[in-house]
Amino acid sequence: MMKMRSIYHSALWILACCCFAGVQAQDTVHYTGNTLVNVDYSHGQLAPAVGVHNIQIFRANREHPEKADGFGFTYNHAPMLAYWNNTFYVEYLSDKVGESVPPGQTLVVTSKDGQSWSKPTVVFPQYKIPDGTTKEGHPGVAKDLFAVMHQRMGFYTSKSKKLLVLGFYGICLDGKDDPNDGKGIGRVVREVKTDGTYGPIYFIHYNPKWSAANTSFPYYTSSKDKGFIQACDELMATPLMMMQWVEETDRADPLIPLKKEYKAFNYYHLPDGRVVGLWKNALTSISKDEGKTWGPVTRAPKFVNSNAKIWGQKTSDGKYATVYNPSEFRWPEAISVSTDGLNYTNMLLLQGDITTMRYGGAYKSYGPQYLRGIEEGNGTPPDGNMWLTYSMNKEDIWVASVPVPVTEKAAAHANDVFNDMPAGQELKLWNINSPLLAPVGIQSKDGVKQLSLQDKDPFDFAKAERIVPASKRLTAAFTITPAQNSDGLLYIEFQDSKGATGIRLTFDKDGSFTSKAGARYKNLVKYEPGKPYDIKLSLNTDTRSYTMVVNGKEIATQLFYAPLAEVTRIVFKTGDHSLYPTQNAPPEQEFDVPNAGEEDKLAIFYIKNLTTKGN
Repeated sequence: MMKMRSIYHSALWILACCCFAGVQAQDTVHYTGNTLVNVDYSHGQLAPAVGVHNIQIFRANREHPEKADGFGFTYNHAPMLAYWNNTFYVEYLSDKVGESVPPGQTLVVTSKDGQSWSKPTVVFPQYKIPDGTTKEGHPGVAKDLFAVMHQRMGFYTSKSKKLLVLGFYGICLDGKDDPNDGKGIGRVVREVKTDGTYGPIYFIHYNPKWSAANTSFPYYTSSKDKGFIQACDELMATPLMMMQWVEETDRADPLIPLKKEYKAFNYYHLPDGRVVGLWKNALTSISKDEGKTWGPVTRAPKFVNSNAKIWGQKTSDGKYATVYNPSEFRWPEAISVSTDGLNYTNMLLLQGDITTMRYGGAYKSYGPQYLRGIEEGNGTPPDGNMWLTYSMNKEDIWVASVPVPVTEKAAAHANDVFNDMPAGQELKLWNINSPLLAPVGIQSKDGVKQLSLQDKDPFDFAKAERIVPASKRLTAAFTITPAQNSDGLLYIEFQDSKGATGIRLTFDKDGSFTSKAGARYKNLVKYEPGKPYDIKLSLNTDTRSYTMVVNGKEIATQLFYAPLAEVTRIVFKTGDHSLYPTQNAPPEQEFDVPNAGEEDKLAIFYIKNLTTKGN
């Protein structure tokens, strides 16, 4: 009996422990969805969130720097985002060729509407390190050396509504040296003025061995602007802000609440006032006292994330979202949604098209990465969307606008006659990929509003896709006017939710409108520049066939070139999806692509309308 009682009590103890562990596991950020990515595809075979607009806002160009930043720097990374004074601000750091290879500087681009962006402005210039500078434990000695910039925090909006922009000057004595070893120079700050100009540069915090006596900018307390000083003091008295400084600051700095070397901190508040913290590798913890102290830091259960940033925030519908690369690579870019800020239940695609890396360089990883949104307190865009920024290949800078609530399903079939739609709402339900040299937007042609896909980018393409209700039988009607028939091309594709294509139609550069038939293309009609083409296509996934009428002419029944169970997406794009990088690609690219700074001849395609019906 005693033995049985002992076994019984042991069983209860084990059960209690398991239940306690289960409760503990649930009281942290975790993922309970079943969707996983397939890294053989840059889009991971994820279904896209509806209405996401990816817009390139800076494109590197070494050969023609006047078309880029004026310097020709090709390592551009770690963007940060704020919305202030009815303006979007994106800060990013820039090195000449590769990561932490001096010289480095920090720039800002701005936009009133999130669509059109300014040329970059240098906010923190290249900084000369005094000759003879050394680091304890490192044999190098600085000679004609410039600093590199590294910052995990870009902006701070004070209670008095002053916007501060911040950066950090680090030191790399050679290619193996670490700018985030706590032995850099210090953090700099300046105020953003309401007229778009910037105040003087000050150091807001020094690392050991540095002070106003041996640095090139004064300490912030020397400013004659009391409001600026107050804003800086307020910033440094906020533990959640200081948590972002841990990597660059001296490891023993009393300003930092949690001194462990967890990377790329960001946070959001739960409904009960607790704070969720997130770091690289999907590390997470919860603070009950506004970041002064933290609970255990653990990997968020079932989150897949490597050494790339993860972003979390509360969205305008009262839910929460995390955005990250859900793989051991830096692709795809995905979003997951939670109703309570802890339990994340789904995974949808935000960006799955990887631009060709044009310029090689140290630690330049492939893919859309280092995502950041607008930190609590740094502004609320009036459209209610979730706004994000990221770098592509650590080379170009992009933003993404994500409609809220986040959804993957179309509520109804398309009835998009762009000229009849309210201004600014024409592409609300469209997903677009809009590079600077291949922009997507609404333009007037012959007095009629139309969807325009332009392209003069040799390495990227314009894309507009419409998600429709999943259909086994679908009829789609659209009108396309090519502006030329000797340059560029336009693909029209019918895809499933994983991005697999079953039908491809092409306006090719040889003036032919074709359909893909297995490995070959079938010529359907010759097309003329400036002439509208009314196309109506009816498909059936069960019979794997479709019929088509072009400007009143019936085309013989065609077969899908690949089977689909159902169609959920209609895609218009001026180039093909890249199959590179793969999971076997090298971790960094050592070469430059030939003619990386050149442009193709401009090609434009206009889409007047898209309507669909299906079941």
